[in-house]
Amino acid sequence: MIDPVLTQSFESRLLGSLVRPNDVEYDEARELVNMFHNGHPAYIVRAADAADVIRAVEFAREHDLPVTVRSGGHSVPGYSMADGSVVVDMSGMTAVSVDPETRTLWAQPGATTADVLAATQPHGLALSTGDTASVGLGGLTTGGGIGFLVRKYGLTIDSLRSAEIVTADGRLLTASKTQNSDLFWAIRGGSGNFGIITSFEFDLQPVGMILGGAIILPVTREVLRGYADYTTTAPDELTTIANVMPAPPLPIVPAEWHFKPAFIILVAYAGDPEEGQKVVAPLRALAEPVAELLVPMPYAGLYEFTAEGAKRHHATVKSGFMDGLSDAAIEAIVTNVETAFDPFAMIQIRGLGGAMARVPNQATAFGHRDKSIFLALINTGAEEENRQWTERLWNELKPFASGVYVNFLGDEGEERVHEAYPPMTYARLAGVKLRYDPLNIFKLNQNIKPAGSPAEHRRAKRFSRIMASLVPNPVPEIW
Repeated sequence: MIDPVLTQSFESRLLGSLVRPNDVEYDEARELVNMFHNGHPAYIVRAADAADVIRAVEFAREHDLPVTVRSGGHSVPGYSMADGSVVVDMSGMTAVSVDPETRTLWAQPGATTADVLAATQPHGLALSTGDTASVGLGGLTTGGGIGFLVRKYGLTIDSLRSAEIVTADGRLLTASKTQNSDLFWAIRGGSGNFGIITSFEFDLQPVGMILGGAIILPVTREVLRGYADYTTTAPDELTTIANVMPAPPLPIVPAEWHFKPAFIILVAYAGDPEEGQKVVAPLRALAEPVAELLVPMPYAGLYEFTAEGAKRHHATVKSGFMDGLSDAAIEAIVTNVETAFDPFAMIQIRGLGGAMARVPNQATAFGHRDKSIFLALINTGAEEENRQWTERLWNELKPFASGVYVNFLGDEGEERVHEAYPPMTYARLAGVKLRYDPLNIFKLNQNIKPAGSPAEHRRAKRFSRIMASLVPNPVPEIW
């Protein structure tokens, strides 16, 4: 327990607000999208600006409390609402600003893809973000950002110009190619290990009308093979996300297919819609479509197809990158569909390549750009049998995986964190961690421990404490 007088003093200096366990809004404030997670933090700081973030980090450090960060609340392992922690809740920092002349976006970390779309689409511009409109930019960007434009314009981090970040010693730094470039490299894929982002500056790209929608096919070995081979080599304008899942009971889907496992390909062709029809034709030709809804639409309209992902739900997730979709992996998927498919399950397959793959692996901390397939098992069932189904199928598919996307990684242990980064990338990240967070204050994440010997740790910790004592408040106190 912390002296209430000290807590009140801390609260009085916040532009935002402080939520305690006994407050009426506490239970609502600690909700995450994944309903399996039920963390009980010590305090939730609803930050209003960078100064609030600095004060929250200082408060946690002074009282030896762990720090965690919440943006959109989509954390797969639930780290953003950990027991006993000081949660720095960025969900109220949602401001975005667009300069259409320079094609630049400034955004706070609590802003979602929906917020970005609302600001950019009127100008015929877009940012390559994720695939669900409610995901916060903070976690999405620091993990990489794989979405509907990844083959055309790369990962979210590939559009990042600069970021402002609060470090463990309470400094507010700018990270860019010319300022604190080591930190800039690390936050592009290294997750939340190095500080708390308070604002981003992105380049925007021209995206107006697209060819978007879904093609629903039967689940066969030929369809999976054809999808994997074509979508990784198709023109860059075509990005797809395919799901083996129960067909929805929509009017366009024949009644005999309702709730039957199907292969649903979400299509985003970021180019001339008429040309897009030609590019998509090989997918349509893989088998007689069960149903299809593929039309010219504003880019923002595509997110209506993933709106269910924004709702609170249970989720068990296992995932990994693959060097192609092997025949053995296809056999495991199809056999499961034919004999034991879970009605709450989704087997997601994404064909990668394109612009994402043309950036060298070493250019950012996201180190698996050479992988052509990303596969994820997502089970929304709440029962133990649903979890067991996911584990069983993943055990069959894991031998074919090589690396994992940190944003889709659950609480799966240190070995899996290492799988998120090639060895040289991990070693470099550990070095940056030693420089900016030697005390490992930011450890409630997919944690990368500081590098170095015990003596180096001691020197770095002394330096960190000295810097923390010298940092002035960035704005006048609020009384």
